[in-house]
Amino acid sequence: MARPSSFLAFLGVASAAAFLTSGCTSVKKMAVNQLADSLASGGSTFASDDDPELVRQAVPFSLKLMESLLAENPRHPKLLLAACSGFTQYTYAFVQEDADELEANDFAAAEALRERTRKLYKRARDYGLRALEVAHPGITARLAAEPRSAAQTATAADVPALYWTAASWGAYVSASKDNPAAIAEIAQVEALVDRATQLDEAWGDGALHELLITLEMTRPDGAGKPVERARRHFERAVELSHGTQAGPYVSYAESVCVETRDPAGFDRMLQMALAVDPNARPEHRLANTVMQRRARWLLEKKDDLFLSVSQ
Repeated sequence: MARPSSFLAFLGVASAAAFLTSGCTSVKKMAVNQLADSLASGGSTFASDDDPELVRQAVPFSLKLMESLLAENPRHPKLLLAACSGFTQYTYAFVQEDADELEANDFAAAEALRERTRKLYKRARDYGLRALEVAHPGITARLAAEPRSAAQTATAADVPALYWTAASWGAYVSASKDNPAAIAEIAQVEALVDRATQLDEAWGDGALHELLITLEMTRPDGAGKPVERARRHFERAVELSHGTQAGPYVSYAESVCVETRDPAGFDRMLQMALAVDPNARPEHRLANTVMQRRARWLLEKKDDLFLSVSQ
């Protein structure tokens, strides 16, 4: 049963949607803005859900509704950010994960899903860049030319957009390993996440540090050893989240333990991820459920991932 606040929000969205067919331009604009504001602020309902399959089925409608509203109001900053974060999370949880799990039994189907993964991450990235463009016109072009100089123009208010743009962009690059042009864009990803960390390193209960666990393992010009940098970000992510999120443990196992051929550490990290109580922090319930699903899958794939350890 919906909470009263959620039900009232739904009524507001429904009322605004009814106005979309109105012939009055001012009324239609008001309705579009009302619905956009409601959708942009409604992510917590999904985040606290304990039924990933229900969310899987519901999210595409919300995402397409966001896109319809953005066609009417293409510079709505909160809706652009919601579209970026929504497409990023949906793709990771339900498209990329399906592709990974399907590969052993149906390689062709998995490859088709991976192509969809790339397209959806790119779509998310583009919404993130559009959100940044609203506050900083021309930043997309400047990021291509001088990534770090361009990123320095961002302020603390831009941290959510910096994070989600970097997350979606980094995921797109990772999913495009056979595309040299995409791989070359990692410099923009690094510039965005580094600037966000500089502005508010504790944002999102350690989300930036969790992202950096993976990024540090591929950063070509970082100071010190990649594993040491990744471990520092892992420790800070766990500290900021008070150990209530499975994500840092899964990221460290997948990005660091596999790379360093450490099966014991791999096991330990994933068991710690599975020990997290998804209900301890309702606002992270869905994310923890999704990451624990990946932890279980990674444990099942351990023999394949570490096949060469004993050779």
